[in-house]
Amino acid sequence: MDIRPLTDRYAVSPQIDPQDAAAIKAAGYTTVICNRPDAEVPGMLQAAAMRTALEAEGLRFVVNPIDGRGMGIETVEAQAALLAEADGPVLAYCASGTRSAFVWAFAQAGQMPTDEIIAAGMAQGYPLAGLRGQIEALANR
Repeated sequence: MDIRPLTDRYAVSPQIDPQDAAAIKAAGYTTVICNRPDAEVPGMLQAAAMRTALEAEGLRFVVNPIDGRGMGIETVEAQAALLAEADGPVLAYCASGTRSAFVWAFAQAGQMPTDEIIAAGMAQGYPLAGLRGQIEALANR
C-alpha cells in the first residue's frame, strides 16, 4: 500500500487490497473513496469486495468512479461533497492515484490557491501543473 498525503485530510493511493483495510484504519483514515470503475479490476478488487472489507473495519466506503474517458463536473462536485462531509481523513484510490489526485485538484479549485494545489500534487509525484488552466477556470466559475 502506497498512501500519498496531499493534505492532512486527503491522501491518494494506487489500487488498494481488501487486506489493507486494517492498516488504513490504523493510519487514521475514516473514509475511503474508490475512484476506479469495477470494469478495470478483477472481482476481488471490485467495489463490493472493498466495501465489505473496509466497512468491517468501521470505515466509510464510497464509490465515485472516474473512467478513462475523463471526468465531468458531477464527479468533481461529488468528490468535493464527500470531502466536506467526511468526519476525518479521507483516502481516495484508483489505479495509480493520479485520477484521485486530479479530481481532488479540481474539487479544491477556489478553496486553495492554485499554486498550493499544484505543489501538493507534485510533492507526491502527481503532475498537476498541466491542470492549471482547468483549476483556475473552475475557481472562477
